[in-house]
Amino acid sequence: MNKAILFFLSVFSILNGSEFMKEPMLGEFKDRTLFENPYANIPAQCYIETSYGTQNACLFCHSNAASRIKLGNTLSQAGLNPKVGNLQTEYAFGPATEFTKNPNINPWKNIIDPKSLDDAFKKLGTNTNNWDMQKYIKEDNWQQAYDTKKDSKAFRLFPNLNPKSLPADSDGFVRTLNVKEAVFKDHMGPNTGWRAVNFIPYGIFTPYSGSVSGIYIKLAKKFMQNKNGKFDLNTYKRNLTLLERAIQDRLETSDKYYVGEAKTVEIERGLFPLGTQFAHPLHYVDVQADEQYTNNKFPGLRSNRVKEIRYMYKYQMYYPDELVTKEEDAPLYYNEQETWIDNGAGWYMAGFIENKNGELRGQNPEELLSCIGCHSSTYGFEPEQFTSGTGNTIDTVWAFPRKLPNDLGWKEMNYFGYKQNKQAKAHETSGHTQMGDPINKEAKIGEFRYFLDHVVGASLYGDMPKAMEQFLQSKIVKKNGYSSDFPSLDLNSVLSLKRSQKLRLKLIREFTAKKDYLNAYGNIHAELLYPSLKSSLETAKGYRKIVATQRYRYGKDYFKETPFTYKYYRDKKNGFTHIDGTPYKFGETITDRPYDTSETILKGVGTTLT
Repeated sequence: MNKAILFFLSVFSILNGSEFMKEPMLGEFKDRTLFENPYANIPAQCYIETSYGTQNACLFCHSNAASRIKLGNTLSQAGLNPKVGNLQTEYAFGPATEFTKNPNINPWKNIIDPKSLDDAFKKLGTNTNNWDMQKYIKEDNWQQAYDTKKDSKAFRLFPNLNPKSLPADSDGFVRTLNVKEAVFKDHMGPNTGWRAVNFIPYGIFTPYSGSVSGIYIKLAKKFMQNKNGKFDLNTYKRNLTLLERAIQDRLETSDKYYVGEAKTVEIERGLFPLGTQFAHPLHYVDVQADEQYTNNKFPGLRSNRVKEIRYMYKYQMYYPDELVTKEEDAPLYYNEQETWIDNGAGWYMAGFIENKNGELRGQNPEELLSCIGCHSSTYGFEPEQFTSGTGNTIDTVWAFPRKLPNDLGWKEMNYFGYKQNKQAKAHETSGHTQMGDPINKEAKIGEFRYFLDHVVGASLYGDMPKAMEQFLQSKIVKKNGYSSDFPSLDLNSVLSLKRSQKLRLKLIREFTAKKDYLNAYGNIHAELLYPSLKSSLETAKGYRKIVATQRYRYGKDYFKETPFTYKYYRDKKNGFTHIDGTPYKFGETITDRPYDTSETILKGVGTTLT
C-alpha cells in the first residue's frame, strides 16, 4: 500500500467521526496562476506604505515571536529566517514571471481605486437611497443558510452551529432545544459542544472597519468524555483549559496529556488536536444590537446579518521541519463544487459569503485563497524563501491565542464589553466600553496601547476615522500637558508629511504612556473603538456595493476614498518608480512596485523597502 493511500485512509478515519464528514474529502490540485488574482493570499494591508516607519502595521502579522520560542508551527517572518527575509521592512512579494500575473502589482482595486467600484455599481442601475441599511443589517441570513442549505453539496462544510441556539450560555457553551443537534446533555441542557471565545481584537475586523467577529470552538467527542467513556462537562472544560494553555504557551510541567477518554492524546505545545473545529461568523456592525439584545442574537455590536460564515477543521498534524519544499507557484488543493480549500498546514477551510441578494453562498477558490493569507504556514503556495500565512498565528489560528483569560474569555465576543449609549445622537460615538486594556505578555504594556503606539490609526490599513482623529485632537493639546497639539496630517509635501506623522506618533505615545487612552473607570475610551450610528450605516452601505457587484476578488473592505497609506509620498532617497520605470507623481496612488531583474534566484522578487 503506497503512502498516498495510507494518508487518505488516516484522514478518512479522522473525518468520519464528524457530524457532516460522511464521505472522504476529495479535492484536486489545480494551478492557481489561472486566477485573476493568483496571489490573493497577499492581503490588501500588505501593500500599504508605513510612512517612514511611523505606522508599522506589518509587525502585527510578520513577527518572530512565536517562531523564536518554537511555539507551534509558525515561521519567522521578521528577519530571523534568511529564506523568508524581513517582511516588516521589505515588499518582498513572490517572483514575477512571464507565465503569471505580477504580485508586485496591487490587485485590490476596491480599496486603492474606490471609483472603479462606484463605476461597476452604477452599471447595475440601483439607487442606494432605496436601501434601508438599519433594516438590512438586522435581517438574519445565517439562519436561512443553516436551515435550507446545510445539506447541499456546496454547503458541505457549513458549520453545524445553529444560530437559533445562540447566544451561548453564561459559561460560553452553546446549548440547544433540539436534542438532535446536541452531542450530550449536561446539568444546563443539551450541549452542542461549541463554546464561544471572547478574544482581544485589533487591526483586522474592527467596529470602525464595519466588521465584527464571533468565534466558536469545538473539539472531537473524546475530549468531551470522561475516562469511562461517558460525556462529562467538567472533563470537556478541563480539556479546553489544557488546550488554551498549550496555545498560549502557559503549560505546566504536569500537563502532558489531555484527560478522560482523550488521555492518550499528547498535549502538543502550540498545536490544536485533530478534529478541532472553528466557526467564525463575521457580522456587520450594529451599534443598536445591545439595545434589543432580547431580540438580537448577539452582543458586542454584532448584527443579525452576517457578511460571512468561515470554518476550519483540523485533519492533520503539521510540522514544517518535515516539509518537502514545493515549487514556485505550487498548485492549490481544493474542491470547487464543495467550496473548500486545504490551507496546506493541516486544516480544511470553507467560507460562505453574501450573494448579490444578501443570501449566503459558498466562496470560490480565488476568494478562499485570500483566507490562506492569514491562516497558513510554510506550505508552498509561494517559493521557499517566501511563505503564506503570518508569523503571529499559532497553528494558523488567529483568535484563540488571544482569548481573554479564564471565564472572561469563555463568552460571546463583545468588543471590550460594548454597551450602547441610548442618549447618543446619530453622529456621536455609539456606546461605552466596560473593559480595560489586557496586558501584552511580551511587551509588558496594554494590547491596545501597543497597537496605537505602532500604527497611529484604527486598523492595519493605517487609516484614522474622522471621529477618532477629532477625539485625539480634543485630548492631546498643550493645555493638557502635552508637548504639542495633535496635528492633522500635512500632505502638502514629503517633508511636511514626515513632520506631522512623526509628531502624531510622538504624541500618541505620550497619550498612551499617561494612560489617557483610558477613561476614569480604567476602560478604553469608546471614541477610539466605536463609530456613530450614522458612520456605521454609511460604511455598511459602501460594503453593500461590493455585495451587489460581487467584486470580492478586488477587496472586501470599503473606503470612500483611497487611504493615504496607498499614496506616494516618498523622497528621492527612499523613492521608487512604476515597474516600467515611469516616475511616481507626488500623492499618486501606488499601483505597482519594481522588482529584481537580475539573472539570479531573486529575479522577479520585489526590491522596495517599506
